[in-house]
Formats: sequence, structure tokens, C-alpha cells
Amino acid sequence: MSSQYEQLPSADLKKLIQKDRLSACFLELIQIDSVSKNEKNVSRLIQRLMKELGAEIITDTAGDMIGGNSGNLIARFKGNMLAPPLMFCAHMDTVQPGENIHPILKNGLFKSDGRTILGGDDKSGIAVIIECMRILKENNIPHGPVELVFTVAEEIGLLGAKHLQYDGITAGFGYILDMKDPDIIITRAPSAIRFTITITGKDAHAGMEPEKGINSIHIASKAIAALPVGRVDHETTLNVGLIQGGVATNIVPRTVTIEGEARSLDATKLKGLTKQIIDTFESMIHSCPKFEEPETARILPDIQIKIDEDFHSTFIADDHPLVKTAREAASRLNRTLKTSHSGGASDANIFFHNGLVSGVLGTGMTDIHTVTESIHLDDMIKTVELITMIILVHLENQQNDRRDNH
Repeated sequence: MSSQYEQLPSADLKKLIQKDRLSACFLELIQIDSVSKNEKNVSRLIQRLMKELGAEIITDTAGDMIGGNSGNLIARFKGNMLAPPLMFCAHMDTVQPGENIHPILKNGLFKSDGRTILGGDDKSGIAVIIECMRILKENNIPHGPVELVFTVAEEIGLLGAKHLQYDGITAGFGYILDMKDPDIIITRAPSAIRFTITITGKDAHAGMEPEKGINSIHIASKAIAALPVGRVDHETTLNVGLIQGGVATNIVPRTVTIEGEARSLDATKLKGLTKQIIDTFESMIHSCPKFEEPETARILPDIQIKIDEDFHSTFIADDHPLVKTAREAASRLNRTLKTSHSGGASDANIFFHNGLVSGVLGTGMTDIHTVTESIHLDDMIKTVELITMIILVHLENQQNDRRDNH
């Protein structure tokens, strides 16, 4: 690394950040509608900006595979120094209500007008990444190859990451900008399963002949009440999120469908909880009086249970180069970066099990997925500093390693 940027003081790095440009970029991004599966227009903007900075652009076919209007976007920068590539990622989609966003900026704080989300999740991450690359390029700062990944449909099941063109990425590890705290790196996240359970009972008139019916909703409610819904322990959660059944208040409901999820940082606990869910519902069915439906000879009540693996856990050791590099970068900025775990999922869960180890960093986004969402420009600036310093430290460490090996 050239002496100009070796051991770059945090004060000098801060001078390179153009706050007004970062703010304007963020505002432009959040005013482009990009609810999940509708990321085309924001992808076009990012592509234009990346091409202006000299990136090689790849768009994959994820959009076609998930029924969206855009694929994932990969922007690759060759770098001007020899080093293994680093990856940085943010997702392009937002949740509802996320259309026709009118942002308000006051005293450095971004908010919406209260009718929609803001979109800081995850357009703050995109804006930060863009500012970092602008700083590197316009100041001709020595850096190794950088690979940027902008995913689609993260908010509806990490679908973009699940269909990402991984052969377009050569980095061994990287960082995803998709959480709140700029002074934490998430190195551990849970596995999760989704379940769909359908109970079929027998319909009957609820006022005249209720004893001739089998109330599927009642059976389901007893099973749910027997489960440890909520926080099971410090590593494990269980949620029943959807219940759909019945046709009228005066009809004993024949069918009900329950949908939910379970998560745990411990794979054995998740397996045990999944079995508990299945056993509890099946036991409730077995304890009910049985009825043979004359038309079909079907024995009622019966049950159908579908379990889907949603995503796998991640675990990154504290001595992994990803963690050590980020902590060293924070130290250069006179900050402390703490490792932590999350109960939520991100693209990191999918990347991890495709050989791309990824830590999750924060940008300051607060109250995400709500109309009170906000983010402060100062927090975004802190993340720009950290990401830029990570790139510098990574290169310096690689050069030191080569010198030590000669």
C-alpha cells in the first residue's frame, strides 16, 4: 500500500466522504419503488452508477426464476493492487407499504411522511456501498478487487440469494450491510423451518346440530395452546403466524390451515422442536372421536403436515479473517466492533452455505418494516468509514502476508 494511505487516520478518511452526495444518493434510491419482485428500476440506477465507476456488470436470471422483473446484480471491480477479492452486499427490495415514498430529512435524520416505510432497509446499505466505491475511485486509493452483490426478493424468503449466480463471485468472504448497529458484526444466525398444517374436520350447522360436526379450528387451537409459542429459550423461537379456516359463524368449520415457523441457533434444538410440533398436532387428532365420511370413506378428522427448511444457520469464529479484518478496521477508527448473534435471517444465511462466508454489519436503520422507520446520516457515514477501512486493512494484511512469506 502506498504511504499516502497506509495507516490512514480516521480524520483523513472522514474528509474523503462527501456527506451531501451520500445523502442525495440515499434519497434518490428510496424514492424509487422497489417492493419485492419489482426491483428493475433501482437496479438500473445502480448499474448506471457502477458502470460510471468502471465496474463489470452481471445480472443473473433470478428474476425469471421467482417471477420478478429483475435479477440479482453483481458489480465487479478489478482493483489496482494484488489481493484476494472482497465481497459487499445489500438487497434492493423493500417491504410494503413501500410505494410512493416521500422522505423527510431534518437535522440529519431521514424519515418518511408516516404513510409508508422509509426504505433504509436496505437502501442505506446500497448508498453506503456506492459512496465507498466513489471514494476509492475518485481518490485513486490502492485496493484489491471488490465484488458487489445487490440481491432481489430478500424480504420474502431470501429468494434472490437462493437463486444467485454464485459462479460470478470469486471472493471467499465478505460483508452484508443489513442491520441496525454500526458497531456490531453478526457472526451467528439461526436455522429455520416453515410449517403448513391442514386439519380437516366435518361441517355441520353450528346452532341446530353442532354435535354432528368436527370443529377443525377448535382442534387446531388446542394444539397451538399446547406448544411453547414465542421465545422457547435464548436460542430458539416458535411462531404461529397465519390461521385460515371456516366459512361462516353458523357452520362448524370443516377445514383450517395453520402456518408458522421455528428458528434456533442450535440445529439439534430445532430438530427437536420440529418433532414436538408434529407430535402435538398428530396427538390432538388421534385423541378426537373418528367419523367415516360416507362419500369418500375418509376417516375424519385428519391432518396434513408440510415442513420446509427455510434457511440454515451461520457461524463464523472470532479468529476468522473476516472478523479480524473488520475489528482491525474499527480499531483504526478508534472504535470497537463487537461480535453478536441474531434471531433474524439475512442473505448471509444463504451465502454461507454456498461457500461465501459473510458477516452482517449495520448502517443505523431503526424501526424497520414500520412507518416510523428512520436512519441518521451520521450512522451511514460511520459505516462508510468502516467499509472503506476494511478494504484498506484487507489489502495491507495481504501485502504483509506476502512479505512475511518471502
